Amino acid sequence: MNLRRKLVTLGMILGLLALGALTGPAGQAAGAAGPSLLPGSFTWSSSGPLISPKPDAAHPIVSVKDPTVFRYKNRWNVYATTANTSGQWSLAYTSFTDWSQAAAAPQTFLDTNPNIGSRYAAAPQVFYFAPQQTWYMVYQTGPPSYSTTKDPTDPLSWSAPRYFMQTEPPVVTQNKGTGFWLDFWTICDNSDCYLFFSDDNGHEYRARTTLAEFPNGWRDTAVVLSEPNRFNLFEASNVYRVGSTGTYLMLVEALATGSDWRRYFRAWTADSLGGTWTPLADTEANAFIRSANVTFAPGQTAWTKDFSHGEMIRDGVDQTLTIDPCRLRYLYQGLDPAASGDYSQLPWRLGLLTQTNSSC
Repeated sequence: MNLRRKLVTLGMILGLLALGALTGPAGQAAGAAGPSLLPGSFTWSSSGPLISPKPDAAHPIVSVKDPTVFRYKNRWNVYATTANTSGQWSLAYTSFTDWSQAAAAPQTFLDTNPNIGSRYAAAPQVFYFAPQQTWYMVYQTGPPSYSTTKDPTDPLSWSAPRYFMQTEPPVVTQNKGTGFWLDFWTICDNSDCYLFFSDDNGHEYRARTTLAEFPNGWRDTAVVLSEPNRFNLFEASNVYRVGSTGTYLMLVEALATGSDWRRYFRAWTADSLGGTWTPLADTEANAFIRSANVTFAPGQTAWTKDFSHGEMIRDGVDQTLTIDPCRLRYLYQGLDPAASGDYSQLPWRLGLLTQTNSSC
């Protein structure tokens, strides 16, 4: 290799390290990509239900929902919310090597973790915070909470929850109406960490702290998106770094008030986590994920018309939440179209979407 090629190669490696693309435990690496590779519209293929409730005598659960998913130690690891026949919300964990094994994989209920117990807990997000070599689970116990561990494959190892913020920020109180702050989501860049969340009242919020202060020091809470119709910007937001393109992708769940009231996802992009969010696929007619742009395998029943709270398959495990734009996949919660009744009793299941119109 001549000197010029050596310098170019070294520059590429240093650039990836600066972006955090090579961080993560046990050599977990995030992929790189060229310029923004996200199309202006999306099509998807869905699996059937992959993960369903596994009730036992002490856990009469009726749903599995709100999944967070990551690949670690050659296994898929999934944490999710559960609801039981009494309407109580908690968390569960399952793990398997291949998606074909997901249905049979055992489930561990986190109320058996003495540090978490039978308290209300929901909407988990798990990632590896590389600066501290520690795993975080962000979830809601009312306020935004987190637990930590050195081993995310052991659901009994998570610490007791602690609050990111002790009190609700005034901007939330002023805007939430009859809603609640919920569905907390953390992502970091090279200098700062951001907490995104919703209020079920048409607002998406963002708070900030520095990488060095995390998990403390949250400030600058602000509204970053708003809608006069609260169902158009409802809950379950996700934010990801798109490869090494310099683009960030935000998803927020909405309800289709103009047609069938089914749940779907809208999408925006920004060139920084602290920047302005620009519409990408943000309408019911051109949604990021909606029943109209999802197909099922030939002979497979369209088992859901709702595409709700979930997570992208990440290209790595660290706090940058990097995704590969050439292979978008999304683990989501779906629902029998005939199901009705109290929300806590709806039979949510988990399925996997794969993008079918990649720009790569």
